[in-house]
Amino acid sequence: MYILFTGAPGSKWSSVAESLCRSPDIDTTDSTSARTYNNGEVKHGGSYFDPGMEYDNSRENWDRPFSGTGIRVIKSHTFAHDLPRLSTLGHPIVMVYRSNLECFDWWMQAGGFDISYPDYRYYENPDKMKLHIKNQNRDINKFILSNLERISCPVDNFDLCRKLQINPPVGKDRIHNYTNKDIKVYVYK
Repeated sequence: MYILFTGAPGSKWSSVAESLCRSPDIDTTDSTSARTYNNGEVKHGGSYFDPGMEYDNSRENWDRPFSGTGIRVIKSHTFAHDLPRLSTLGHPIVMVYRSNLECFDWWMQAGGFDISYPDYRYYENPDKMKLHIKNQNRDINKFILSNLERISCPVDNFDLCRKLQINPPVGKDRIHNYTNKDIKVYVYK
């Protein structure tokens, strides 16, 4: 099984994915030192399936970085543009949203183009990044509004696990409250 994940750069979607990956049901074998960025405030881990990355987001690549068992979280910023088709595959989709300005500001604070993982060269420059954020958020919002009957809004990572029907996270710092982190999380199931 897969959980598809999307959010614009700076939406804090990586923190949502990171807290979800603490569930014992999630296969985290795609997380290597080469696929990690941690500046003390922001942590990216595991494979990102986007242009310029090790694997693009095509279905045939989804299993390639994994070697374990369990549910695989497939993260792609550009899934935002393909949500209607992805929704036909039968996998839950987690979408993370913050306003365009909040996304861009947080992305710059997190390191901008100097982030070592994932690789953001595809976005070219700050002005194009702003445009990509705007377009990704637009497509996420359009999909949510077109599918309200199948969308839920978890309040924290435990609620997200309940909605995805997986075991909750284990270990310290287990609660990730989305309101306190200024994050909107939506689940299509």
